[in-house]
Amino acid sequence: MHSFHFSKFNINQNQKSSFDQLFELFTQVLTYTSGDFSESIKWLNELDKEYKLTNNDYGIGDFIEDLKSKGYIDENKQNGEIKITPKTEQSIRQKSLEEIFGKLKKSKKGNHQTFKSGIGDEINPETRPFQFGDTMEQIDFTSSIRNAQINHGIDSFSMDEGDLEIRDTDFKAQTSTVLMIDISHSMILYGEDRITPAKKVAMALSELIKTKYPKDTLDLLVFGNDAWTIEIKDLPYLQVGPYHTNTVAGIELAMELLRKRKNPNKQIFMITDGKPTCLKEGKNYYKNSFGIDRKILSRCLNLAAQCKKNKIPITTFMIASDPYLQKFVQEFTETNNGKAFFASLDNLGAFIFKDFESGRSKTVF
Repeated sequence: MHSFHFSKFNINQNQKSSFDQLFELFTQVLTYTSGDFSESIKWLNELDKEYKLTNNDYGIGDFIEDLKSKGYIDENKQNGEIKITPKTEQSIRQKSLEEIFGKLKKSKKGNHQTFKSGIGDEINPETRPFQFGDTMEQIDFTSSIRNAQINHGIDSFSMDEGDLEIRDTDFKAQTSTVLMIDISHSMILYGEDRITPAKKVAMALSELIKTKYPKDTLDLLVFGNDAWTIEIKDLPYLQVGPYHTNTVAGIELAMELLRKRKNPNKQIFMITDGKPTCLKEGKNYYKNSFGIDRKILSRCLNLAAQCKKNKIPITTFMIASDPYLQKFVQEFTETNNGKAFFASLDNLGAFIFKDFESGRSKTVF
């Protein structure tokens, strides 16, 4: 017998605590300040003045003490410097993942993905009727028994071929991904912050792979005048430098990283906002910021062709819409047989995540 208990509706029952509300904002601010705790608290104080985030019962000082007690920040007892901890770094990645996936779930845009079904390691939520050649391991017995009861009754139980339902598994190949992030000076030029959305996407993608696809590998690198690898824990602190754009160095390093990976599926994602403007020749740099330099372009196209030969597709996410860049991106993409997206800062995450998910279902032979 079912019974119901009614209580008075409390409008504050499902509201977040004062700490949780401030912490959500704090992690957002940390991304903009490249993990600088002191600067983030200054921002938080200014926001509190304008929007009255705290009250007489809970202030910013209480919030800082809670951050310490919960292990989100650590204070150096010798010089008094406060830094965020790995626990906070993971929280920032999780927030970025929730933010980007939240937008994807709400999106109404069509994006049809095709999966190769078969004996795999990821169960498909949908079932289908039995077909000749299906194995015992693929039978969904719960659905099949339910069908048998509906079709034949429960008094004299029987089951035939028409009652059987099959649950396929999607073959999910392991994938090795290199994510290249442009940190040249143009990523903060003209009053537009392009590096923060790039960092958020990188943190979210890192967290997705660590939690959902632990067999995959993700290597992160940044490129300016040179290219170098970074760790996942470094992402919140990533900053733009006074650099040109050495795309060649970035691709060369990405290829070197992928050569060490044993997965058959390899890919490069490149987030950039401009054309390549720099090469390194010995100890010197060859630079040209005016237009598309034929010498630099030729080196880029040669590397794109090498990646194609090694079955490494490059997906370029161009977060700038200058018409003269489109020709370069098109030529580069055609040479590699890859893909290119001219993405706005708002939908950068959606483009990258949908492309990553669709790419995981394909095996490169």
